[in-house]
Amino acid sequence: MTQTAPITQDVLTIPRKAPDGPVNIVGLTREGLRAALIDAGTPEKQARMRVNQIWQWVYQWGVRDFHAMTNLAKAYRADLAEKFVIEVPEVVSRQVSADGTRKYLVRIAGGHEVEVVYIPETDRGTLCISSQVGCTLTCSFCHTGTQKLVRNLTAGEIVGQVMLARDDLDEWPKQGEPAGERPRLISNIVLMGMGEPLYNFENVRDAMKIAMDGEGISLSRRRITLSTSGVVPEIARTAQEIGCLLAVSFHATTDEVRDKLVPINRKWNIETLLGALREYPRLSNSERITFEYVMLKDVNDSDADARRLVKLIAGIPAKINLIPFNEWPGAPHQRSDWERIEAFAHILYKAGYASPIRTPRGEDIMAACGQLKSATERARKPRREIEAEAGATRP
Repeated sequence: MTQTAPITQDVLTIPRKAPDGPVNIVGLTREGLRAALIDAGTPEKQARMRVNQIWQWVYQWGVRDFHAMTNLAKAYRADLAEKFVIEVPEVVSRQVSADGTRKYLVRIAGGHEVEVVYIPETDRGTLCISSQVGCTLTCSFCHTGTQKLVRNLTAGEIVGQVMLARDDLDEWPKQGEPAGERPRLISNIVLMGMGEPLYNFENVRDAMKIAMDGEGISLSRRRITLSTSGVVPEIARTAQEIGCLLAVSFHATTDEVRDKLVPINRKWNIETLLGALREYPRLSNSERITFEYVMLKDVNDSDADARRLVKLIAGIPAKINLIPFNEWPGAPHQRSDWERIEAFAHILYKAGYASPIRTPRGEDIMAACGQLKSATERARKPRREIEAEAGATRP
C-alpha cells in the first residue's frame, strides 16, 4: 500500500511562559488594552480616552516611544514607559528580488523565525504574512509543509509583521502632512505565509481586527484575504468574527488526488468543504471565494480536471487563481507546461470564471508561493533545544 503523509505533522504547540516585565501592547485589542491600562492604574473613567490616544499613536503614526505621545501628560507617559513596551518582531534579514519583491526573515520571541513577503504591483502592494512557526499541515507541494509546527504566533507577532514592513517601506504618515499625501504602499494583506491561519484563529482574528481598525492601520476587510487549506469548522466563524475575503487551497478535483496533495482533505473532504464555502459569501457579505489551484505536471492539470472543477464550484461566486508550481530543492512535483496551464485556464474562462495565471514573484529569493521556510527551522533543531529557547513548559 502506498504510504501517504499524515494530515498533520504535529498539532501540539509548545506553551510559552508569560514573559516577566513590561507588557507589550502590540497585539492587544482595544478591550484588552483598556483592561491592561486599568490594571496598571489608569482611572476607569479615563481608560477609554487613553486607549484612543495610545491606539492612534501606535497604529496610525507608528510611534514606538511613549515619551513621544505629546497629548498625554508627562507623568502618565513616564508611568506607561515603566509598565508597557511597544515592540514588533525583529527583522533579521531583508532580501530584494529582481522584480522588487521583498522577503523579510523575522525573529520572534524564543529565537524562532518566520518569513514575510512584500509584493509591489502597479495598482497595489500586497503583504503576505505568517500565522505559525512552521505548519501543522503536510501539503506535498509546499516547502513550508515540510517544516514541523513549533508554535502559533501571538496577535502581536502577526500584526507586528505589518508594522515592521511599514517601517521598512517608510509608509507611516508624518504628522502635519495633508491626508492622503503619502501613498499607501501596503494596500492588501494576505494570510498566505507560513502556517494554517484557522488553526490559530483567535490570534489571527485579533490581529486582523487591529489591522482593520479605522483609527489605526485602517485596511478594509475587503483588502484582507485569509487562505485556508480547509479547516471546515472555523470557516463560518471566520465569516462572522473577521469578515475578510476567503481563499481556499483547493488544488485537486477528486478526493483521491486531494487526499495526497492536501492531506487535511481526509478529515474534511471536498463535498464537506464546498458545503461550508457555499455559505461563506452570505455570512460574511463577501463578493466571492478565491480558489487557489497550484498547477502540477501530470497530477491535476488535465482538461478533465478543469471541467470537473467547473462542475464542483457551480453556484459559488468564485475566481480561480492558477499558480504555476514554484519548485524548491527536493520537491516531489514539477510545474505544468505553460501550454497546459493556458489550456486549463481557457476551459475555466469559457465557463465564465476569472482564472488569472499568477505570475511567480520572488523566485530568485525563494519568496514565491509555497517556498517559504525559515532558516532557523531548516536547521531541524531538536525539540529540547527549541523548548529551552522558548522558555517552554510542557503541559
